[in-house]
Amino acid sequence: MNDSDRRTGHAARPKRADARRNQQTLLDAAAAIFVTSGVEAPVRDIAAKAGVGTATIYRHFPTRADLIIAVFRHQVDACAEAGPALLTSSPTPHAALGRWVDLFVDFLVTKHGLAAALQADNTGFETLHAYFLDRLLPVCTQLLDAAAASGEIRPDLDAYQLMRGVGNLCIGADGDRRYDARRLVELLVAGLRRPS
Repeated sequence: MNDSDRRTGHAARPKRADARRNQQTLLDAAAAIFVTSGVEAPVRDIAAKAGVGTATIYRHFPTRADLIIAVFRHQVDACAEAGPALLTSSPTPHAALGRWVDLFVDFLVTKHGLAAALQADNTGFETLHAYFLDRLLPVCTQLLDAAAASGEIRPDLDAYQLMRGVGNLCIGADGDRRYDARRLVELLVAGLRRPS
């Protein structure tokens, strides 16, 4: 509900399907631009990638902070929704876990510049970390539990520790082209396997 809806007692109407698709396109375009240019990329670049005018972006996201928060939430949701789907479509739970961790690494890479933006004085940013943990920890736990139940990995692994470890391995990816975070994360996931 927006402020005028609260004042009048009217419930906010759900967005039309085409409006949701347009917003999805904008968020996907912004995420792609953020990967290459950071969160301070010009709005015109995002608009060009989405095939819309800049006014359309500002209509959906009046401030850069609104856009950054929306992209972050959109990507968290996509990563969270991918976990159960990967469990049903992958040949093994360990393979599902590996594919999900790849998506998680992709998500972390799109956060280029987000840390600096989070220092801004914006209350919307305060809830992002909690949202991230609330959405992704249960999914990672589900994947780890499934891989442990199948006997592929040790049963004593903690989702928070794994996600934190992956995140820490991704930290150096921006500053050094010789550093291959994805390769190190692959080694970490492979190392979760039980010895045969």
